[in-house]
Amino acid sequence: MNITEKILARAASLKEVQPGEIIEAQVDLAMSHDGTSPPTIKTFRQMAQRVWDPDRIVIVYDHNVPANNPGSAEFQRITREFAREQGIKNIYTHGEGICHQILPEKGYIKPGTVVVGADSHTCTYGAFGAFATGMGATDMAAVFASGKNWFMVPSAYKIRVDGALPTYVTAKDVILNIIGEIGSDGATYKSLEFSGDTIDSMDVSGRMTMANMVIECGAKNGIMEPNQATLDYLKDRRVAGFDLIKSDPDSQYEREYHFQVNDLEPQLACPHNVDNVRPVSRVSGTHIDQAVIGSCTNGRLEDLRIAAEVLKGNRVHQDVRLIVVPASRQIYLDAMGEGIIETFLHAGALICNPGCGPCLGAHMGVLTDGEVCVATTNRNFVGRMGDPNSEVYLANPAVVAYSAIYGEIRDPRDKNG
Repeated sequence: MNITEKILARAASLKEVQPGEIIEAQVDLAMSHDGTSPPTIKTFRQMAQRVWDPDRIVIVYDHNVPANNPGSAEFQRITREFAREQGIKNIYTHGEGICHQILPEKGYIKPGTVVVGADSHTCTYGAFGAFATGMGATDMAAVFASGKNWFMVPSAYKIRVDGALPTYVTAKDVILNIIGEIGSDGATYKSLEFSGDTIDSMDVSGRMTMANMVIECGAKNGIMEPNQATLDYLKDRRVAGFDLIKSDPDSQYEREYHFQVNDLEPQLACPHNVDNVRPVSRVSGTHIDQAVIGSCTNGRLEDLRIAAEVLKGNRVHQDVRLIVVPASRQIYLDAMGEGIIETFLHAGALICNPGCGPCLGAHMGVLTDGEVCVATTNRNFVGRMGDPNSEVYLANPAVVAYSAIYGEIRDPRDKNG
């Protein structure tokens, strides 16, 4: 069996599982946020009186923090009262950060476990060798009530990535290139298993970026075996008591892909689909009104560092709003300690509190009719950041920062030229 099949077999107390098989699996950890908790709570109350285990539920306020309208404030009140009633102590209500950053950062994620979240980018935790997937409010309510859920065992695609990433080419470019090849629905309900020397040498931030975006090609989950950087990250957070699960050498995969990144250009997903991917050389010169650095995809310290490196000594173009949103309070503090926030402020950027911010078009960076944004976020559908006549390009932090200086999409590799 491969790593995903092994995790699901153990969670279902089965010796082995096969792709397509329906199983009932024990969940190790469940997560919801301020946007998805109230519908989950509403359905839960039709199923049970008490949650199955309050210590295995984590709730994070991140989508509309601080509340941007009365509806958001009410959602947060409902969730806060439910957590108090049920004895859920793992609740983060004061802008601690984005759920997909907070859970690993606070040591909730363990390799070999089953993690579900009421958010589609829950697949991020596959970076730590966990089976992690998103689900809707009804399924999450069932998990809250029973600690279990049914899954169909996904068939797997093996994605091998080899080579050394060039300057200003990052994990974001790797996953955009993969999505461009597979297509936005090319891996629907598949498990994407990443391997190769590029993945083996990638830092935790990059691995989280890779796993985060597998949902953008329809995948059920993305997963990779923990490397030394991952094990060090877990050790630093005193995460223990887990098994390192690896795929068998004779594991069967529905399809296999091989990507070589030695000559990879920075990639951009162009409007209005994440699989509409082109190299920066084909998009350079496109006018922008807004640039965003942040999100559960690219709001980590490594992302802020590379953006600050590009911006240092420069000013944001007078017609561009550069919005920076650290993925967590701890990242914000670390960035302050390294002088990164100061660099952003001197360059003319707006620094927002940790959270999802403009990514979902809720607040702190909504686009109006005809505006164009280049962002380190994960989706660029019609109306994603505001007006349906606006456009969003997705790129790595270096591309976004360099483009903000010139008011148009530019290749950051020109900086050293």
